Amino acid sequence: MSKLELIATAAMGLESLVAKEVRDLGYECQVENGRITYKGDELAIARSNLWLRTADRVKIKAGEFKAYTFDELFEKTKSIPWEQFLPENAEFPVSGKSQKSKLFSVSDCQSIVKKAIVERLRKAYKKTSWLEENGPLFKIEVSLLKDVATLTIDTSGSGLHKRGYRVDQGEAPLKETLAAALVMLTNWTPERPFADLFCGSGTIPIEAALIGQNIAPGFNREFVSESWDWMPDTVWEQARNEAEDMAKYDQPLDITGSDIDHRLVKIAAENAFEAGLGDLVNFKQMRVQDFAVKKDYGVIVSNPPYGERLGEKNAVEQMYKEMGKVLGALDTWSVYIMTSNEQFEQFYGRPATKKRKLFNGFIRTDFYQYWGKRPPRRSE
Repeated sequence: MSKLELIATAAMGLESLVAKEVRDLGYECQVENGRITYKGDELAIARSNLWLRTADRVKIKAGEFKAYTFDELFEKTKSIPWEQFLPENAEFPVSGKSQKSKLFSVSDCQSIVKKAIVERLRKAYKKTSWLEENGPLFKIEVSLLKDVATLTIDTSGSGLHKRGYRVDQGEAPLKETLAAALVMLTNWTPERPFADLFCGSGTIPIEAALIGQNIAPGFNREFVSESWDWMPDTVWEQARNEAEDMAKYDQPLDITGSDIDHRLVKIAAENAFEAGLGDLVNFKQMRVQDFAVKKDYGVIVSNPPYGERLGEKNAVEQMYKEMGKVLGALDTWSVYIMTSNEQFEQFYGRPATKKRKLFNGFIRTDFYQYWGKRPPRRSE
């Protein structure tokens, strides 16, 4: 299949980052709310799944059309050449969602799409009996928005945030895709020191190390489309060899993660080890008030507690004040903090250079950016 229409889905607020990643892979793209669309072949599917750090999933757009009635949904779904994607024994569950559309019953839309695909496949494969559905998995979604139905096939399987290195996690783990986004929104380069003072299970420092050594985030996992017969093994082999060639395993890194909870520090170290980065990231138990450093021009990226639970608010706000005292003295360091606390700047003691609205799951947060002095330019 020479040119497929692909969709990389993105969390709210991360679309521009995902679009940049898609363009960096060499594909022109269009940016919409929650999705980036672009054209590509089988290799594009493999490369996108392996490389997109901030996208949620990579999907194939099988069709898109206006649908005001169930008949229309059925007939237009049936007219899509599903046999190009799905073998005779494909297992194809259909999920759905509907917003601002006349066809608002999601369960009805799902069953109509399912029936239409079954009818199309039975005709294409000259089947008079039931379809077995004991073969490879093709997860289909019907998404209705303002009466436009978009039918997609998921190529990823588990969401792309599941990198395969998380052995264990804390209570409120940060998604790997968002952690990567936080690092990519900073001015950090692999030559500079990097620290996370609230590392939890280690996600931000691990993602920084993967970025620092240009390691493809999907190198350690499998994808559902690897089982599809029209996605040849050679395509995945080529994409993985390319990723291996582009990794900079000899790039030295100075990355530290610390947390007050010794149990989380142990989990973080195990996760880093599982990611193959055991000796690259240093984890230690430490209070933020004890952070001291002799190096210059470093970058701190942290997702501290927000103080949203009853009884935690005062302690968290006091900790923000102490953080401001400690980090405010580091004039060559850049500090990036994500929190939902709208008075953060007040407690920290100074206004941010820049703020960016982000969502941590369903929690609206701000990414407060305090830029330090620029490192002197090296003479050539």
